[in-house]
Amino acid sequence: MLKTIVLIGMMGSGKTSVGKELAKNLNLNFIDSDQEIEKKCKISIPSIFEKKGEDYFRKIEEKICFKLIDGKPKILSLGGGAFINFKIRKEIKKNGVSFWISTNLENIYDRLLQSKNKRPMLDYNNLKKSIKDIYDSRKEIYKKADYTIRTKSDNKKNIVKKIIENL
Repeated sequence: MLKTIVLIGMMGSGKTSVGKELAKNLNLNFIDSDQEIEKKCKISIPSIFEKKGEDYFRKIEEKICFKLIDGKPKILSLGGGAFINFKIRKEIKKNGVSFWISTNLENIYDRLLQSKNKRPMLDYNNLKKSIKDIYDSRKEIYKKADYTIRTKSDNKKNIVKKIIENL
């Protein structure tokens, strides 16, 4: 029986695009935790960071993730830092199955450089170093996911196929 399928990984790793494709393939709903946070707060995540700070954001993120990780079949894409939270990881272990979408840093750099969305955790004056620092601080925790899906290309269909094979 399917549980909540949770996609984790770095910003720009493709969680949202893969999640949408996976949801379509499995005929499940797709939810992006960052979009849910923005809906609840009625402002963008960069604005939340700017006006209320990261601690406030992480508290809201935890509450929303707890509601979303309920064991009901769906595809959930988590923000890049959510899996770092021990309570969220514990909830995923209890009610879901996690997949780390592990993408090389060069791909992440290219995607974030092209993205219209500015990410509050990044130093755009030194983007490559900023991405690497965040990745280095998170990778050991990302490795705690139930499955790791290493991606070399942007081929969503291949990534989705790998996830389905592991389910």
